Amino acid sequence: MDADFDAFLHPAPRLTIVALLAPAGWTEFGFIRDSVGTSDSALSKQLSALAAEGYVEVRKQVGASTRRTLARLTPKGRKAFARHAAALERIAATARAAGPDD
Repeated sequence: MDADFDAFLHPAPRLTIVALLAPAGWTEFGFIRDSVGTSDSALSKQLSALAAEGYVEVRKQVGASTRRTLARLTPKGRKAFARHAAALERIAATARAAGPDD
């Protein structure tokens, strides 16, 4: 296995969330939920796991009549995602190079 492969990030829900957050700054919970196509509780669980690992930072803002939850990748999360994505690219390149008859 590639040394940069991150088994923690690899499950589809986490990888999808991190990929969505990678090019962004602070992102609203509702946008993440709708983009990923998951429920509030499932997204909350994944964000909590990513935050516990130090990959995501979550901020809650309370206004006069609104509450917003925002999330963004931490520098550690950005680095982990970049390394994991590179590992996946290398794995795919190896598979393509091997060809169907090897």
